[in-house]
Amino acid sequence: MKQRFFITLSYDGTNYHGWQVQPNGVSVEECMEKALSTLLRQSIDIVGAGRTDAGVHARTMVAHFDLLESEKYIKDKGDCKQLVYRLNRLLPKDISVQSVEPVEDDMHARFSAKWRTYHYYIHTRKDPFMRHYSLETHYELDFELMNKGAQIITQHKDFASFCKAGADNKTTLCDVKECRWIQTSDSSWYLTITANRFLRNMVRATVGTLFLLGRHRITLSEFEDILNKGSRNDAGESMPGNALFLESIVY
Repeated sequence: MKQRFFITLSYDGTNYHGWQVQPNGVSVEECMEKALSTLLRQSIDIVGAGRTDAGVHARTMVAHFDLLESEKYIKDKGDCKQLVYRLNRLLPKDISVQSVEPVEDDMHARFSAKWRTYHYYIHTRKDPFMRHYSLETHYELDFELMNKGAQIITQHKDFASFCKAGADNKTTLCDVKECRWIQTSDSSWYLTITANRFLRNMVRATVGTLFLLGRHRITLSEFEDILNKGSRNDAGESMPGNALFLESIVY
């Protein structure tokens, strides 16, 4: 018998080569597995809700791991709270654990997730305090037009044009239920996008293509054509990862 646990964490992705274990760089997943294995005195493998790319951050990431009943070092809620405390003492300062909780065996951090929300932050005026977590841009952007493009995205299903070339996706179909730009000050905005799943580089390519629309480099009709044709070469550039945050996950 085994017991499955969900672990909720957040991290600053600046110093990591993404979530997933990499052969040539430190990943968040690797740090978590090492810390859990040390504290639980057994080899722990974790499965994350998704794979953030190098430099991308997460305000909320969920992962699961299993413990055999015969080797279980977590017996009650008090043990879970103690594990959270000990993990935060052991982990680097740019990774923080919020909770560890037992779940049913059929719960899966990735496949049981219903919705994921990402935010991409931009600012249009030089700001030394935002430079690490927001994209500074001085383009004249038509946000009203960009939001019309964002609305088209919610009516579309196939996002091959926003998927990194060579990615090993079995399908490029996604259900996007929200996509819009939100203004937070006279010089700062963020794109919020919620979908049941995301393709590799999808959000960053979405922002890059919406930028083409906002700069009046393409029309709304041409934006829709890019989505319909499904060619990554027709879409905008993939924007820098440092301004992208995995914000929330709904189960």
